[in-house]
Amino acid sequence: MKKLNIICFISHAVARSIMLLTVLMALPLGAAAQDDVLVVTPTRSMFTLDIGYASIHDSYLTPITYDGIDLELAYEASRLCKQGHWQWQLNVGADYNYVENPAKNNDLQKVMGNLSFAMQHRWANAVGGKVSLSVGPMTQLRAGIVYNAVNSNNPVTVRAHWNVGAAANADFFTRLGRKPITLRYRLQLPMVGAFFAPEYDESYYEIYLGNHRNLAHLGWWGNRFDMTHYLGAEVRLGGTIVSLGYRTRFEHWHVNNLKVHDVTHAVVIGIGADLITSHH
Repeated sequence: MKKLNIICFISHAVARSIMLLTVLMALPLGAAAQDDVLVVTPTRSMFTLDIGYASIHDSYLTPITYDGIDLELAYEASRLCKQGHWQWQLNVGADYNYVENPAKNNDLQKVMGNLSFAMQHRWANAVGGKVSLSVGPMTQLRAGIVYNAVNSNNPVTVRAHWNVGAAANADFFTRLGRKPITLRYRLQLPMVGAFFAPEYDESYYEIYLGNHRNLAHLGWWGNRFDMTHYLGAEVRLGGTIVSLGYRTRFEHWHVNNLKVHDVTHAVVIGIGADLITSHH
């Protein structure tokens, strides 16, 4: 029942975010140069489901690495601007990990929310028009909790970090028989930011009582390294885009004599469409 409630909470949060994004996408990015010029702007919209493997090591809760399942629901929107030379990309989602220790007598549950935004310069006709490349700055916010029911004093630890970095896309246009197909690669690479971490063996009750020293930390590649890769293929069935791919996320940090090392590998199933909005 507890797992079901968590999954329902994730689905509800993602649904509310999607409703908000749908409203925002209906708004124009900016006014046209002349009021009588009709501007047509494509907006790409994609829902994805990740199902795969998760490995979690969090020394605040346990010295053992736990392995199990990774589930994620996400929504992606991207839109061209500046005559197609630039594009923005927005991702919002929530992931849930259920992992067990090697003896299978204890488990950890992790719930995280993710929000990222990137503005990328785009080269649409690279390599004879078969490749589209884009790269630019990105900002990302991830936050959530990890729960260990066995721990009596410290059963929960909070994860929260904000980063700025780079995001890159590479699309290769080809055919499978007569059917056009697009091969896509996505990279998110945080570089610097801030993250939360308690002191070693410090309880959250102590934090609640007012011990707020050394909780916020500057994150950089010396103490924190994150990276997300996605590789997949897309085919269009009428006005619908169907995708199948693979995503891996790597998160590692060490501070205050604590160490976190999380890795996920997942099959990604997606469905979406190109929405056309027009404005003057």
